[in-house]
Amino acid sequence: MNYAIDSEKREAAYLQLYRLLVRDIVSGAYPYGSRLPSKRLLAAEAGVSVITAEHAISQLCEEGYAEARERSGCFVLYRASDFPGRPMTEAPGLPSPPQLHGGGDFPFSVLAKTMRRVLLDYGERIMVKSPNHGCPELREAICAYLGRSRGIRVAPGQVIVGSGAEYLYGLIARLFGPGSVFALEKPSYEKIRRVYEVSGIRCELLPLAGDGIPTRELEKTAARVLHVTPFHSFPSGVSADISKKREYLRWASEREGFLVEDNYDSELTVSRKAEDSLFALAEGRRVIYLNTFSKTISPSMRMGYMVLPEELTEEFSARLGFYSCPVPLFEQYVLSELLHTGDYERHLNRVRRRKRKEKAEG
Repeated sequence: MNYAIDSEKREAAYLQLYRLLVRDIVSGAYPYGSRLPSKRLLAAEAGVSVITAEHAISQLCEEGYAEARERSGCFVLYRASDFPGRPMTEAPGLPSPPQLHGGGDFPFSVLAKTMRRVLLDYGERIMVKSPNHGCPELREAICAYLGRSRGIRVAPGQVIVGSGAEYLYGLIARLFGPGSVFALEKPSYEKIRRVYEVSGIRCELLPLAGDGIPTRELEKTAARVLHVTPFHSFPSGVSADISKKREYLRWASEREGFLVEDNYDSELTVSRKAEDSLFALAEGRRVIYLNTFSKTISPSMRMGYMVLPEELTEEFSARLGFYSCPVPLFEQYVLSELLHTGDYERHLNRVRRRKRKEKAEG
């Protein structure tokens, strides 16, 4: 081992150690199935505390490079064969995307009970056309949920409800207008680019490294809108660390541009600590937050939402406020009830506990 930690660097010591371990795992120094050095040995080699070494190992496990086995140590999960044909780069080793949730395992009994209650309590109100931005009940429930779970404090007027992510991508494209330049992660979910391009957006694809889009790629792009998936980007599985997230925010501020934070999969992290959202870190400035319920409830639940920063709310209403919400009121009321009663969050907690247990058992 040759793990030298640079105390002059602004990057935390545990992240430096984490990157050195990733380097050795990807290069084959620690092949698949091999046991990593203990946290005490790593601490002694790198000249850091045992807690710092423990944090670095935990980060490896969070990112899918390794797994901890009780009373046995930490073992490598990364296999180069999982990434055929991928050229090695300065930051190799994109982790295989964890399959945290197959979708569709929300308790049917809870969903059915909630649907029956909505039919009884709301009656013929479910037959009415939805307000254009979504019904007030759901938008208020989303605001409360985001405040509890993500530290995102917003008003209902900033929330736009739509029929899934692709519909919302289209609204974002129309908001900035044809001819705008957007930067996207490469690789990324293919439909993001296709929806933007069919709406007249010019897309620049920026390659991902192990912690997000490299600085030099951000500096080169002509875009003023950057669409990122900070947590478990599909299909690479890359998660941006806190340093990279703050770099994205500086990029948007310096260009007077905007970030589209596509928070796909973030609610199903096995970590006990909620992921830091760009929107919360930016205190609601220059970030459009986007998420759906297809992953957490069911693929048939074609409902998503985006949260606009205050500086775009009036412009959106003036230019696109006439768009009708395509989600039936009945489904909106059902979801608002799931959020109000806590059934939605209890389901997420059950999934997380199960995944943590499966991960611990190996």
